[in-house]
Amino acid sequence: MDNRAGEMQVFVLAAELRSFSAAGRKLKLSPSAVSKLVTRLEDRLGTRLVVRSTRTLQLTPEGETYLARAQRILAEIADTEAVVAGGGRMLPRGPLSINASVGFGERYILPMSGEFLALFPDVQLDVTLTDDTVDLIRERVDIAIRHGSLRSSSLMARKLGQSPQVVIASPAYLARAGMPAEPQDLAGHNCINFNFLRSIEGWPFRDPQTGTVDVRPVSGSLKGSSGSIIRQFCLDGLGIGRVGRFHVEPDIEAGRLVPILEDYNPGDIEEIHALYAGHEHLAVRIRAFIDFLAARL
Repeated sequence: MDNRAGEMQVFVLAAELRSFSAAGRKLKLSPSAVSKLVTRLEDRLGTRLVVRSTRTLQLTPEGETYLARAQRILAEIADTEAVVAGGGRMLPRGPLSINASVGFGERYILPMSGEFLALFPDVQLDVTLTDDTVDLIRERVDIAIRHGSLRSSSLMARKLGQSPQVVIASPAYLARAGMPAEPQDLAGHNCINFNFLRSIEGWPFRDPQTGTVDVRPVSGSLKGSSGSIIRQFCLDGLGIGRVGRFHVEPDIEAGRLVPILEDYNPGDIEEIHALYAGHEHLAVRIRAFIDFLAARL
């Protein structure tokens, strides 16, 4: 009988460390023994999983696919053993990698992390906040939080909530440049836009008399790649921005930013999703974190 789970463990460790030698030290095996185990795995699969070099090893596309699936299988094995050890109760445990935008992470993920770990002390959270889009499989991310429209992909998605859009500016900017009374007044203001292509170019506004929605082109001297950047520009009194309200809710409550043109707000929303590489047996720690966020958002 072969030991496929053992081979998987060796391959996953070598792939994660990008080194046969490093994997050998962890497993108390020689580098050549690790290499032979990976070669035996490749021979059985009939495909190359790694490209070997004197310095490091690189995964082939087939190796990346095998790694992602092997990690999930090993996680399920660990979960199964935890169920038996826990008398039949499934307990979240093990490392959990979370990726979120800076704004959402600072507003929700970081403040909630302590509560989650108090509920599930056997989970080790690894949180990365970035406004760059990451490849979940390549970067080995368990859950990515995304807001806005979703691109078509093989990833699973669960809606966590939604946030209305709001036009905001600082009191200092409004004192200097004046308060816009209607959307047409924005032509005389420094409007801060996103620097990437969006589904609607411009800012939509609803006529309070007719209910019709028109998109008004706006312009200014600043652009940003995220709601967090636009928020900071507005806090600095540099112009008027339009972002998801979750980015700026604490600032509005504290009076640091002021919602404007609310009578013309069209009521459009920005949906927030948790993305994950899903299948029918989702790791317990991943499901627990998604359920935790959904309950609180």
